[in-house]
Amino acid sequence: MKFSIVHRGDSQSESITEQFYKLATKYRLIEDNHSPNLIISIGGDGTMLEAFHSNQHRLQEVAFLGIHTGHLGFYADWQPDQLETIISLIATQSMKTIEYPLLKIKIQTNDQKDYEYLALNEFTVKNLEKTLVMKIKINHEDFEMFRGDGLCISTPSGSTGYNKSLGGALIHPSLESIQVSEMASINNRVYRTIGSPLVLPKHHHIDLYPQYQGEIRFTLDHLSMQMKNVYSIQGFVADEKIRFARYRPFPFWSRVREAFIGNEHMD
Repeated sequence: MKFSIVHRGDSQSESITEQFYKLATKYRLIEDNHSPNLIISIGGDGTMLEAFHSNQHRLQEVAFLGIHTGHLGFYADWQPDQLETIISLIATQSMKTIEYPLLKIKIQTNDQKDYEYLALNEFTVKNLEKTLVMKIKINHEDFEMFRGDGLCISTPSGSTGYNKSLGGALIHPSLESIQVSEMASINNRVYRTIGSPLVLPKHHHIDLYPQYQGEIRFTLDHLSMQMKNVYSIQGFVADEKIRFARYRPFPFWSRVREAFIGNEHMD
């Protein structure tokens, strides 16, 4: 098994990384930063997002595994004190994987330049100067004129993040879909939006058309960018998927319960 490590850079993650290297030598695992089979993320969800974006060009060739040293980790199955157990399983067991859907974003500018991005969690769009105004189409059909602070398009696995704070639904990652949630939409007798999150299945898409030519701010997972002269933004379920290595079951709803409820509230 060939592996590569991405870590958060704090003292705990660096210490766990050093321990991993020592145990990997003991179990005859091979570090290969050019063509690994398994990418180890040591840190929190932000570290996994970094690992994903650094390796999205080779998603069909790699699987990801997370060791949790952060505060809240939906992508990490393992704790630091389980390090030798993990490495022993990697060395001796066949790797099983699960696949999560991703979000594809296509941006076209008025001068006919095209940009494509993948997101593991979500894509957001806001205006830097004033209220965001976007014409929204679903599958090329007019849907609404949005006015508000912004919009968030999330994946099922990303539905537990920013989307949840906006009142969006939690969606199981086995459902190939995207979710569109509003940020502080304006709703009065003059302006109306749907006012509810929208869940779109695979092969459906949402198109956003800015109603001005000013600068727009985007976030793509943990990455931030700004762009002028945007004509349209399209979001849909990507053909590509991310694979996670599973050496033990860890159901999605168990992750949700542990993150937001905790076992102490089950009595």
